[in-house]
Amino acid sequence: MDWTLRELRYFVAAAEAGSFTDAAAQLYISQAAVSRTIAGLEKVVGDTLLRRVPRGCELTATGAQILPRARRVLSEADNFTEFLTSRHGVLRLGYAWAAVGRHTARLQRDWAQRHGQVELQLVKQNSPTAGLAEGVCDAAIVRRPIDEKRFASVVVGLERRLVAFASDDAQWSRRRQLSMAEIADRTVIIVPRVGTTTGELWHGSQHQPNFIESSDIDTWLDAIAAGRGVGTTAEATAYHHSRPGVTYRPIKDGPRVPVRLAWWHDHRPHGLDDLIDAITRLYATR
Repeated sequence: MDWTLRELRYFVAAAEAGSFTDAAAQLYISQAAVSRTIAGLEKVVGDTLLRRVPRGCELTATGAQILPRARRVLSEADNFTEFLTSRHGVLRLGYAWAAVGRHTARLQRDWAQRHGQVELQLVKQNSPTAGLAEGVCDAAIVRRPIDEKRFASVVVGLERRLVAFASDDAQWSRRRQLSMAEIADRTVIIVPRVGTTTGELWHGSQHQPNFIESSDIDTWLDAIAAGRGVGTTAEATAYHHSRPGVTYRPIKDGPRVPVRLAWWHDHRPHGLDDLIDAITRLYATR
């Protein structure tokens, strides 16, 4: 099938106006052009979409089926056009689990004041590259290894590693900090797709914890609050995902979590250098 956005636009205009004449006036073209274009769409569809009535036109059964789908296609086309025209004026920053923790609000406020010509948009995407590979962001905050053949990255900060456990935990509820060895004695809940916790954290230890997997941050927190296990995470999680029933405490010997800003090797987005500087400064001021 070979249809065009123009055909869909003319069809939707006529269907909504209830008149070929009124649609032509809205589109600033002739009525003949509207009729001819819609006739071309009907030929592609193989059925009549609009029937003429004394006061204009009305949808046929086929037209009523196609109209909502045509609207969705046109909406997506408009979004695509907006993206193309505004892409240099917007810097989309993706993150999978947490943005930049306690620095997130300050980053947004400072950026708006200093870089008014480029809007900073935060985009949450539950993927290993925080939306970078999927094309939903221009740069991404990542806290796990990234494919260096596809993406460039720079460390913009380091975060403490925390342990998350049920607030009513009989052994840990009064503890101010814990150790990796103590955590190894527990069941540890991990999110393999985007999390930062793997068995490598206990490499060289006498034993490793028992791991169970979760799919995302919400199910991870729910399982911890229910006492099914504990979790380890970067400190940013405590700022972005405080949860009744879940307590966060520092791990005294836990390795720091490097926070990286990543982007495509073949595309250095506009405003990236300023973003690197801004985030690095925030992490440097503790």
